[in-house]
Amino acid sequence: MAVLGIPKNTIEILQKYDFVFQKKFGQNFLIDTHVLEKIIGASAVSKEDFVLEIGPGIGTMTQYLCEKAREVVAVEVDKALIPILENDTLADYKNVTILNDDILKVDIAKLVEEKNGGRPIKVVANLPYYITTPIVMGLFESHVPIDSITIMVQKEVAQRMQAQPGTKDYGALTLAVGYYADAQIVANVPPNCFMPRPKVGSAVICLKRHEKPAVDVKDEKLLFRIIRASFNQRRKTLQNGLNNAGDISFAKEQITAAIEKAGFPPSVRGEALTLEEFARLSNCFTNMISA
Repeated sequence: MAVLGIPKNTIEILQKYDFVFQKKFGQNFLIDTHVLEKIIGASAVSKEDFVLEIGPGIGTMTQYLCEKAREVVAVEVDKALIPILENDTLADYKNVTILNDDILKVDIAKLVEEKNGGRPIKVVANLPYYITTPIVMGLFESHVPIDSITIMVQKEVAQRMQAQPGTKDYGALTLAVGYYADAQIVANVPPNCFMPRPKVGSAVICLKRHEKPAVDVKDEKLLFRIIRASFNQRRKTLQNGLNNAGDISFAKEQITAAIEKAGFPPSVRGEALTLEEFARLSNCFTNMISA
């Protein structure tokens, strides 16, 4: 069995199966063992762990995960890759299950219950960049028991996930990730570490799940509606952003009163607020409804 992560071995496997890269799946396979080791190190996978891998490709990272974890489930959407995984690159591993499915359609809660007795799992992935946010937010919002998510993403997405208030990268994604997890960029990865080479730089980021959400908020859905509305027109004041939002059902006077009650000046912009401050504002609205 060829050890993957070495360009020569990857090319041999691809040629053996006449594999054609599918642009619609955003396929870029890792060909750098140092980066692979960094991902595995950051994920802190051990023999006690059940790991969900999203998008194993030809099984490059899966081989490393199988060596470290108790059990791995690898979910791959491209059916052309299944014979490579089953008959070749993962054939020698007895602790891996390969699912040919779209991760957004998989019942992960059921999987966790069956494979890990409902205990928190670790997620590791080299994600297609066009679908990073739906996958990450889907995992968090579904409230599946997760210990950590260690992923390769587009560099600018990683920067947005761990940005500071007031910076250009700070936005709704920063706050949504921060609500559920502590985000830390582990490594920057240049395009030449992949085959084919992507046009953009990448980064490995580890999202360590909080035991409970980072802020105490009475209505989680309202909090995220307020956050999205604040950044949809980020150059506008918070007040105007909320006034113009289709899914914010408060009158102009109520919005003005809530912003004042939360202790912010009328001219404040959403990009200046921390997660704690957004939670405070959200709770002011909730109190207003129940008063």
